[in-house]
Amino acid sequence: MMTVKISLNSIDKVKSFVNDLSKFDSDFDLVSGRYVIDAKSIMGIFSLDLSKPIDCAIHAADGVDEILKMLEPYTVK
Repeated sequence: MMTVKISLNSIDKVKSFVNDLSKFDSDFDLVSGRYVIDAKSIMGIFSLDLSKPIDCAIHAADGVDEILKMLEPYTVK
């Protein structure tokens, strides 16, 4: 498992994030405080506080480089 800090500060960003993740068979979780939700769930994402960066946990054994490249537009530097 690998964790990346991301920012989803607009509705369009959330929609494109979910669409991008849906291309992968791996599991992804978003962690905000004590809440953990499925990152492929658009309704779940909107239940989080999106005003702050959140952690994206990547549960993938292979293809991690491709996933990280796809996540670059959302990653907090």
